[in-house]
Amino acid sequence: MKKFITLLLAVLMVASLAACGSNNSAPAADGSAAASSVQLKILDSEYVTEDYAIAVAKENTDLLDSINTALTALIADGTVAQVVDYYVSGEGELPAVQQDVAADAETLTMATNAAFPPYEYWEGDAIVGIDAVVAGLIADQLGMKLDIQDMDFDAIIPAVVSGKVDMGMAGMTVTDERLQSVSFSESYATGVQVVIVPENSPIETVDQLFSLLDDGEDIQIGTQNATTGFIYASDDFGEEHVQAFNKGADAVQALVSGKLTCVIIDNEPAKAFVAANNG
Repeated sequence: MKKFITLLLAVLMVASLAACGSNNSAPAADGSAAASSVQLKILDSEYVTEDYAIAVAKENTDLLDSINTALTALIADGTVAQVVDYYVSGEGELPAVQQDVAADAETLTMATNAAFPPYEYWEGDAIVGIDAVVAGLIADQLGMKLDIQDMDFDAIIPAVVSGKVDMGMAGMTVTDERLQSVSFSESYATGVQVVIVPENSPIETVDQLFSLLDDGEDIQIGTQNATTGFIYASDDFGEEHVQAFNKGADAVQALVSGKLTCVIIDNEPAKAFVAANNG
């Protein structure tokens, strides 16, 4: 069943957050900054809601317990909500992160895909965003230094499983398939997949996409490779109707170029991509 798109704190059940657009909001992503003559919009109808959590190797139970303890405290005292509000609605200030770490502290390595604003993205020579800050706060609670490693999204779980990194945090949804490879922390946020189409598209609802498919139309849906958007779209529409891209911004550019019918991606990055494209 397709559900309405929102960003909630999973434990606190916070109501829908305001759209991006303030000075504190995340930029879109590499390659999507320039405005286009093709205007885009996000469909109002519902698609998929999903919980975000931190991936940890199955055998690393001590680290998972420590992460969950830290997350519980950060959610309970409102710190996670403070971080989300800053990046999504431009409200408040970020808490201090990684300022009092001992020089000889152990390192907590985190794998991410820094092309997913406002969760993680490059700002100058640093990776910032909701996940980057929350991970830094967790590292502070554990008395560790945080090292964030940027990689393709589909490389994150293999990196966790192999021990190359300690954890994966990239707006990552808990799925049965992923649970076969890694363990997940408590959920720290709930995200939702949305559908982007050109402004002049006759498609107004997700149900219309299914109707076009039933009518034999060769619809083409862009997604980011290995994400739940790709998984859901492949299951719902068939892999022959889904194209996977290394970055969400690349999928949006293909949509602007007329190569796709729509793009399915998380709501907050979608708002950033659409705002950047529409200038």
